[in-house]
Amino acid sequence: MLRRSADQLKHSFQAGQRWISESEPELGLGSVACVEVNRVRLFYPATGEERTYAAEHAPLKRIRFRVGDQVMANDSSELKIIEVRETAGLLVYVGEGRTLPEAELAGQQSLRGPEDRLSSGQFDDFELFDLRRRTLELQHHARSSSIRGFVGGRIDLIPHQLYLAHEVSSRHAPRVMLSDEVGLGKTIEACLVLHRLLLTGRARRVLVIVPESLVHQWFVEMLRRFNIWLHIFDEERCVAIEAGEPATNPFLDDQLIIASLQFLAASPARGSQAIAAGWDLLIVDEAHHLGWRPGEASPEYTLVEQLSRQTSGLLLLTATPEQLGLESHFARLRLLDPDRYRDLETFQDETKEYRATADLAEKVFGERKLSKGDLDELRRLLAHDAQLGELLGRLAANASGARRDLLDRLLDLHGPGRVLFRNTRSAMQGFPRRRVRLFPLTSELAHHDWVDRVSTEFAVDAGNTTLAVALDLAKDPRLLWLVSVL
Repeated sequence: MLRRSADQLKHSFQAGQRWISESEPELGLGSVACVEVNRVRLFYPATGEERTYAAEHAPLKRIRFRVGDQVMANDSSELKIIEVRETAGLLVYVGEGRTLPEAELAGQQSLRGPEDRLSSGQFDDFELFDLRRRTLELQHHARSSSIRGFVGGRIDLIPHQLYLAHEVSSRHAPRVMLSDEVGLGKTIEACLVLHRLLLTGRARRVLVIVPESLVHQWFVEMLRRFNIWLHIFDEERCVAIEAGEPATNPFLDDQLIIASLQFLAASPARGSQAIAAGWDLLIVDEAHHLGWRPGEASPEYTLVEQLSRQTSGLLLLTATPEQLGLESHFARLRLLDPDRYRDLETFQDETKEYRATADLAEKVFGERKLSKGDLDELRRLLAHDAQLGELLGRLAANASGARRDLLDRLLDLHGPGRVLFRNTRSAMQGFPRRRVRLFPLTSELAHHDWVDRVSTEFAVDAGNTTLAVALDLAKDPRLLWLVSVL
């Protein structure tokens, strides 16, 4: 007698048998209701649905429980199997003082582990297992890649931006100031950091605070370049959310939010709600507008300070880290690390040594020979370092990595260290040179009145809240010149 093939054995259907769908396992155990020449119809009692399959290629597996398994009957009673009998293709499970035909099995059975699935015949082909294993390996490789989060954006990967974004986003909770010169891509760097933190799961709730004039620019750039949808929050949006849920904090309605600094600072209630919402990352653009002096802080600075103390990650963006004065620079560093930068006078004393330390670090980085005076200065700067003697010995022996270790110590212990990143055009390659082209303008105002007006504008832009600017755009010679050019 010829033996039937595995497929023929697999699809030997009998009315009353229990099978499970490989493509729809959520249907539970199916019962064979009707067997025709080329088709088979199953009824799934757990969901009350029927399915008709081509008998030869039905995506079904026969359910066969083994001795020792515990199964559930239609009446919700349980039976521990001590014997399995088969009569005319139908199974009968025998327990203590009871028999249970497979037709009376409940539509849903609890399969507690892999061994239960295996014993009940719920296993896939080896090819599918290999496919899943390979897929998981590739997913692991992609998720552990050092470039994860840096590809996929609609941008050109410029070396200095990529280096900075990698350095910052590799930190568990980055708190840094990005202060590249205008045009070198601070915004792109911040977006790269945000993109990577989101993809790697280290940031889920993000608040971006920008001046009112930049809200929609940020929104468009994030969506167009990185496919990240920042939800714009203003008073109208908050009122609409509260109308539906009066007792809720509107800032909990979305995970990625952008709001203007003026909106949050002008409303103490909204500012308090933003602080209470809790964030993984806070990004503040044009951070030089945050006014601060000892014993006095602007509402904008106070808001950002309170947010920064509640948020593990903080990115401050400004193109003028020191141009507005040492006091203003200290104020922003204080937001990043209030323990390290807690006293202005101490900070001012430290800055007197920055130039000498920077020159020394430049020698170390450039692998230039250090003089006796340089070594004496290193011993003074790093006097508290217990491993300094060993490090200088390695340096004298020109050991591999000695200069890198020494530079790391100087970075960590002096100046802004690893919290300030600044790229300049003079140090970059591949950027077009900027040329100043001056155009003389004439104004209806007297010369001294015109100088007074533009000086006031600059002071207000720099964060001076005691002055006010009365703009007359219809007569402003700069705007009239720009209109004529356009």
